[in-house]
Amino acid sequence: MSQVTLSVRMDEDVKRLFDAYCAEMGMNASVAVNIFAKTVIRQRRIPFTIAADPIEAALDEADAEAAQSPRLLTHQEVFSKKI
Repeated sequence: MSQVTLSVRMDEDVKRLFDAYCAEMGMNASVAVNIFAKTVIRQRRIPFTIAADPIEAALDEADAEAAQSPRLLTHQEVFSKKI
C-alpha cells in the first residue's frame, strides 16, 4: 500500500510534549497518529470524548449509559398504579 504525507499544524509546545510522550512509549508521532487513524476507522468513532467541560462530558456519558438502561418508574408512576 502506498503512503502519503499528512501535514498538521499545532502549537510548538504541544508538538514537543507529544513527541516526548511518544518516545516514552517507544514510538514516534507518525506511529501514534496512524494508530489513532486506524482506531477511528475500525471503531467508526473518535475513541475518546471531546468536550469543552469535563463535567459536561461526564454528564453526557452518564446520559448515554442511562439511555441504554431500562427506565425506572418515577414515584408518581409507582403510586398511580392500581394494585
